[in-house]
Amino acid sequence: MSQGGQATFIYCFHQGGCPERLKLDGLQLQYIKNPTPKMNLIAVQNDGRALQYVKRQTLKLCLEAVKQNGMSLEYVKKQTPEICLEAVKQNGWSIQFVKEQTHEICIEAAKQSWLSFQYIKEKDYEICLEAVKQNGMALRFIEDQTLEICLEAVKEN
Repeated sequence: MSQGGQATFIYCFHQGGCPERLKLDGLQLQYIKNPTPKMNLIAVQNDGRALQYVKRQTLKLCLEAVKQNGMSLEYVKKQTPEICLEAVKQNGWSIQFVKEQTHEICIEAAKQSWLSFQYIKEKDYEICLEAVKQNGMALRFIEDQTLEICLEAVKEN
């Protein structure tokens, strides 16, 4: 966006209009001095990463952000199990930003992306089995390789 276009964009928001612009590029939220809650919602629904520019995060806003882009979990100030689960459902890689990894969240991450398995802190049998079911290559991240896990990995690849 040109400098003049950016100034027009910012002016537009200061006058209380143009929220439709955020529907096109949610990251433009960073240029708005005092966005309304509605503007914040529109921005994160367009691009979850816009959450990093939201001063007052709500549960609803954070859920919308991670549903749009699971990796926006990185910007959630107060994580809840519900927010974290939604994030890994959208993108298994977001497990790397989960502060308190529950079993349910880890299983979901392993289902979404076997590569996210490397970010799971405590890998129990069930989580390991789920990961190799997704891709046998996950075996390389498993220390306690049981016969059943190895057979499942071979069957997958």
